[in-house]
Amino acid sequence: MRTFQHIGVAGAGAWGIALANAAASAGRNVAIWGRDAAATAELQRGRRGARLPGFALADGVIASADLAALGNSDAILLATPAQATREMAARLVAALPSPRPLVICAKGIELKSNLFMSEVVGQAAAHWPLAALSGPSFAIDVAAGLPTAVTLAALDEGLSVALCAALKGPNLRLYHSTDLRGVEIGGAAKNVLAIACGVAAGLELGPSASAALVARGFAELRRFAEAFGARPHTLMGLSGLGDLVLTCSSAQSRNFAFGLALGRGKSVAEAGGGKLAEGATTAAALMSLARARGIDMPIAATVEALLQSKIDSRAAVVGLLARPQKGEA
Repeated sequence: MRTFQHIGVAGAGAWGIALANAAASAGRNVAIWGRDAAATAELQRGRRGARLPGFALADGVIASADLAALGNSDAILLATPAQATREMAARLVAALPSPRPLVICAKGIELKSNLFMSEVVGQAAAHWPLAALSGPSFAIDVAAGLPTAVTLAALDEGLSVALCAALKGPNLRLYHSTDLRGVEIGGAAKNVLAIACGVAAGLELGPSASAALVARGFAELRRFAEAFGARPHTLMGLSGLGDLVLTCSSAQSRNFAFGLALGRGKSVAEAGGGKLAEGATTAAALMSLARARGIDMPIAATVEALLQSKIDSRAAVVGLLARPQKGEA
């Protein structure tokens, strides 16, 4: 089995730093790249990142704003936001001399093209092996060394198994999969649904409403994913139901927090609080794909309308409750 001793991380935000530390704790040699030269220099010097306060960069991890620092990497984790992933992959291709596995860690759908992340990276980095990492995980939990389990998928099973073996650590468990599309859809769709759950919490609709949204949201996620060839057991696993439950139940989730702010009366522009909520940019792309295939996703459609300021939070809930009676499916 191939070993991956040298791991690169492209992106020095909270998730990038957490993943770099996790890879270091697994015994790998790690280099992390950050776009902001000044912030990355401070990360290398002071071992602290503003995006993940309270946690230090692990000993031995090299931080650099020069992509050449990732040149010795046997595999690279793409920890940039979904809408910046195409640019990041293209920059790596231009900067590095030879292909090596790229592990997509962003959870979203590209807005301008309606392409899944593996399709985006496949276009930008043709002939580079691809994988996707997804599952119920907060950066702060991974950084703190709290027990976390995620899924890593690649079409090449051997690659998936080898990457899982390289990244697993004392408190990070990875499950391998070949259902790349199912894993990446679970991560993208749950962010949109988490906004709906946050809105319900902001409106103080109670735990019964929240549970209903999670259950019916999962039905939507399942319909969408299966239409694109995802496997049912993937959707029931960590990158599907597991990630949905976590993201829809905690204000640590940026998407839930975004919806919470909307439910409490903040505007779409105000709700993010300066932080990226991937679901806010993914909603329109998700619904475009769903409509093209005739997939019924009323909760996701309501989130899209809310984000486009076509309805307010209260009207969104009223609209969902006013839908015609039907059997559960």
